[in-house]
Amino acid sequence: MPMPEPNPVPISYDPEMVELKWRQRWAERRTNCVDIYGAERPYYNLMMFPYPSAEGLHVGNVFAFVGSDIHGRYRRLQGWDVFEPIGFDAFGIHSENYALKVNTHPANLIPANIARFREQLQRTGLMVNWDHALATTDPAYYKWTQWIFLKLYEAGHAVKKEAPVNWCPECKTVLANEQVVDGYCERHPGTRVHQRYLSQWFFTITKFAERLLENLKTLDWSESTRTMQANWIGRSEGAELIFETPSGTRIPVYTTRPDTVFGATYLVLAPEHPLVEEMTASEQQAEVGRYRRQAIQKDVVTRKVGDREKTGVFTGTYARNPATGEAVPIWIADYVLMEYGTGAIMAVPAHDERDYEFAEKFGLEIRRVVAPTGGPDPMGETDQVEADGADGLPFISWDGVLVNSGQFDGMSCAEAVVAITEWLDSQASGKSQVQYRLHDWCISRQRYWGPPIPIIYCEKCGNVPVPERDLPVLLPEIDDFRPDESGLSPLARHEEWYRVECPQCGDLGSRETDVSDTFLDSSWYYLRYPSTGKDDCAFDAELSRRWLPVDSYIGGNEHAVLHLMYSRYITMVLHDLGLLEFDEPFTRFRAHGTIVKDGAKMSKSRGNVVVPDEYIAKWGADTFRMYLMFLGPYLEGGDFRDEGIAGIRRFLDRVWALSARVGPASGAMDRAAVRKLHQTIKKVSDDIEGLHYNTAISALMEFSNTLRAGSSGDAGANPQLLRPLIIMLAPFAPHFAEECWERIGRGGSVHDASWPTFEEELARADQIEVVVQVNGRVRARLRVSPGISQEEVLGRALNDDGVRRFVGGRQIRKTIHVQDRLVNIVV
Repeated sequence: MPMPEPNPVPISYDPEMVELKWRQRWAERRTNCVDIYGAERPYYNLMMFPYPSAEGLHVGNVFAFVGSDIHGRYRRLQGWDVFEPIGFDAFGIHSENYALKVNTHPANLIPANIARFREQLQRTGLMVNWDHALATTDPAYYKWTQWIFLKLYEAGHAVKKEAPVNWCPECKTVLANEQVVDGYCERHPGTRVHQRYLSQWFFTITKFAERLLENLKTLDWSESTRTMQANWIGRSEGAELIFETPSGTRIPVYTTRPDTVFGATYLVLAPEHPLVEEMTASEQQAEVGRYRRQAIQKDVVTRKVGDREKTGVFTGTYARNPATGEAVPIWIADYVLMEYGTGAIMAVPAHDERDYEFAEKFGLEIRRVVAPTGGPDPMGETDQVEADGADGLPFISWDGVLVNSGQFDGMSCAEAVVAITEWLDSQASGKSQVQYRLHDWCISRQRYWGPPIPIIYCEKCGNVPVPERDLPVLLPEIDDFRPDESGLSPLARHEEWYRVECPQCGDLGSRETDVSDTFLDSSWYYLRYPSTGKDDCAFDAELSRRWLPVDSYIGGNEHAVLHLMYSRYITMVLHDLGLLEFDEPFTRFRAHGTIVKDGAKMSKSRGNVVVPDEYIAKWGADTFRMYLMFLGPYLEGGDFRDEGIAGIRRFLDRVWALSARVGPASGAMDRAAVRKLHQTIKKVSDDIEGLHYNTAISALMEFSNTLRAGSSGDAGANPQLLRPLIIMLAPFAPHFAEECWERIGRGGSVHDASWPTFEEELARADQIEVVVQVNGRVRARLRVSPGISQEEVLGRALNDDGVRRFVGGRQIRKTIHVQDRLVNIVV
């Protein structure tokens, strides 16, 4: 074993000196660099890579990264070869907007931001393998982002089509629905979003909807994340019904409630529906045209909310209800969206709140066709519902029976769904159908700062993919990168860039001037990390087999839907193309919590933003790391209060003092201390596994108190007890643990030690407390041995004076026993 190097650190704990020393040692010894090719027990520990903002690393980043790092260091101490890379999600609108604000080109701004982030990340003591760092703005990276686009294009998964989008006049680009808040841009709260029709590139993620949903059942992910993904996919079972016009035009509508079709008294088309012009009578053309123009000015999200006054216009035409045979009027209204279902709905105002409000406003028929179970005689219901009689309408309920529904009267709603669908199917007027709320992924962005989409438009050949040999399509450095209202990318102003020869026929063509969505950059970065040194492939097959899929992924729930969904989709496509051997990228995902300051969300306006640099300079990275983890459960977060961090520093000072006074290894060990050690190892191991870092730290504090009590006088701390404490501290305070490891005479790195083991017998508590109740009221508390049987604990309870007073000679009717916790005697 190599002898420890001389220790230049003073006797008192100086975090700055300790941390600088060990950062240098780690770099010199390549302590954090795993053997990417020869690892025998590979473990891929991934943290979500950050957007390198000009403000630098914020406390939320540090909280997220440290929690992931603790898990990775723990796995390393368990004997795994842990690969823990990091990179920078540096393309996108955030970077571009800031560059515009400070009048600096993003190509100059981003490298400086990345350098600052890297320095800050290194100071936090992460076990990052910097050999494999990447940035999405590096042509060596986005060459392969463009290659992935081409692979999807070749497979028919990248298509160009015209579609309505949310347009922000301030951002001058399209926004996803999640980026629109109450009709306004999330980045510019004073800017109202409106709708535009643009021809854009889409990935056909909807083809994978059922698979994306079904695979969720197999993933070891946070339940909240799986639920959010399932809701976003939005699977529903229903029927497609056909309403036919007198001219023979068939209008399909999708409904989850075909049982209510007898109550459909009008149809509503989305203003964008392709049949609107055909369905509009000549006398209504002007009014319908005005309404459609107004609707286009509204963003999709505002139209979807549905908590505002309903608007609409009658087309002047009718269609036949397939169940009743009656002619029902066709209306246009902006509360119906082209992006869901067929863009047309059958309106059942008696049983749908939005339809009811619309019918009330425009004087349309409201016909009740479902009566609550156990309500008035369903056969005695009237055909019509008066305007003031809506109270009690079963708007959204399956608990009812059909009325006014012909031969289906008296049938339950659930039975009627099947029966009516089959009946209409037999008449070629309906069929069962599964629908998803998920939409195809629009990847086009009319901005500058992103990877150009590798397509060339040729009048003769059409859409021509850029040959792989010509990748990357480099983003040119232009001065006028500010977007405008044209709906075109700034690249469209540079003919010298976009005018190129068609690679197929040689005629003059033009490049696609949109850039791709930053979510495409982040949808595959985990595949690139092991292969960053490879110039001839996006991801090496051998390395991918060794390291992927990712073993543990930790990130924020704000990315629970889009980033994770898109990553899963890209992985599935690449798997189906034979490029990957797995179809899910992340074996285990956990969503970390959120840090607030003094009970409030952090913001510059409140003046409560925690700047990590200031706290690390004052307290040291290890103290700061441990305090963040001590604030509360990692998966929930906590409240950062300045006064709390001093307690963590005092704890480290106590361990530092213990490491300065180590007793002989041959000394006798106190049995109670040994038992406490095994209990602590079990507790800390279990807590780190579950990411319960706050309670793991509490257990380490308790054990350090036991050691201090046993090391009074001249004896010093027993090294057989102190060594496990230092190892267990290593994931939380890596620099500090290294120095303590060296101070007690150990060579090498503490992070190459083995995680301590425990004996189950010793880890059990000497005694536990069992609560004794009589008829549900607490009457005694007993100290007993763990595992005591029901008979024994009952015998002890009945001998207790407090219990006997309430049981007396009364008959015991039953006993409720919860092992090692409670016994309730019912008399």
